[in-house]
Amino acid sequence: MAYQEVRTTGYGTRVGNSFRAIGSGFLLFIAGTALLWWNEGRAVKTEKMLDEAGSAYVEMENPNKKDASLEGELICGTALATTEDSLIDAQFGIGAKAISLTRNVEYYQWVEHAQEQKEDKLGGKEVTTTTYTYTKEWVSSPIESASFKDPAYQNKNTVLATYEDAEQYAENVSWGAYKLPESLIHCISSSEGLELAMAEDLLKQLDKSAQTAYERFYGVQKNAQQQPTTQQPAQTPAIPDSVRALLSDSAKAVLDSIQAINDSINKAMANANNKKDLEYIHQASNVLYFGRVPGSPEVGDVRITFEKVVPAKVTVMAVVDGDTFKPYKAKNGKRFQTLVMGKKSGDEIIDAEKEANNMFLWILRLVGILMVIGGLKGIFGFIETILKVVPFVAGIFGWGVGVVCTIVGIVWSLIIIAIAWLFYRPVLAICLLAVAGFLIWVFAFKGKDKLKELAANARNKNVAQTPESV
Repeated sequence: MAYQEVRTTGYGTRVGNSFRAIGSGFLLFIAGTALLWWNEGRAVKTEKMLDEAGSAYVEMENPNKKDASLEGELICGTALATTEDSLIDAQFGIGAKAISLTRNVEYYQWVEHAQEQKEDKLGGKEVTTTTYTYTKEWVSSPIESASFKDPAYQNKNTVLATYEDAEQYAENVSWGAYKLPESLIHCISSSEGLELAMAEDLLKQLDKSAQTAYERFYGVQKNAQQQPTTQQPAQTPAIPDSVRALLSDSAKAVLDSIQAINDSINKAMANANNKKDLEYIHQASNVLYFGRVPGSPEVGDVRITFEKVVPAKVTVMAVVDGDTFKPYKAKNGKRFQTLVMGKKSGDEIIDAEKEANNMFLWILRLVGILMVIGGLKGIFGFIETILKVVPFVAGIFGWGVGVVCTIVGIVWSLIIIAIAWLFYRPVLAICLLAVAGFLIWVFAFKGKDKLKELAANARNKNVAQTPESV
């Protein structure tokens, strides 16, 4: 059953809070305006930089051989990114020859969810009902359940082990005859699971620690797993040579096939019997699981996933700097270098970067407009709060304030964007304003003259069609 908490806020407190919110509203309004202005400039500078880079780059035909003539040039080429560095996770004693090694830790915990419902009362009071619900989820860090609102769920969380996420990169990553800088190494995303091969002594130590933590929290072991009985490999009776000599060649071939299949089964069963099955530690592919039953997690279970980035074909667009690369610096000071997976042409990379820049432009525009509107509502929200003595009246007035703030916020944002265009794109902005002015003149003046002409023609036509009086 959900746990509820009811809180009442008096009219005087609400009015005081609304007046204090005016300052926050101003700050939000100013921040939204600044974001809109900065965003237009950022987008224009990035677009100009990409245009400049798109016309300056040269294709590197053979990255496997250094070319002195390309020194200082912005190049675009495709080659295999690889390394001879070995990376090791010291805590678990596993590693591989890889470009990067990643450890992701998750904890199975009770998670608190809160949902608020506010109701205005006659006289200006506000009653807030908060409903708390709880679910078991995999999360990235342990949750302190002592602060849960529902006493029934307090101190319900524990962990069998605590580890930090970790990530490490190879220092020497080759790309053809060149060496990739750290910033480009981090862009390689050819990740795959790292097969676990942990020492048995370490596994036993981890299992013992997990068991101690489990029993400390849960007390007596719950539904202890029954250890599987050891199965003996099937034995196929040997056929005497005297009998085998009497068989035909085809019969001998069939018997040999049956024997080979039987040997494979026996080998698999032997490997399964020799595998150490620990009670609280389980390995499956690239996952190390702390808990009793991986398929049925309990609160406190821990799941650690190991991944590695393997050699892969990548396309680099950057400036050649000796045996490595550095960012391209445009005339406006913007810098650019990138690494993408697979084989791409320079034009494809530039087009993709322009699309990303345009998408980011519109996202920040929307965020800026919402910030401006939110700021205006914060500034004028005190008016609605004062009228909360009569909730019905305050609701109507608040709706009107919200509509006005939304309209004013959108108009103000469009004005800021237009002024930014005049500042960052003066030629384009002036041309657009000239076109807009021409259209206004055509519709406002020429349209008016055209309407007069049409009206005069209509009158003349009506006169011509009227019969002369006798």
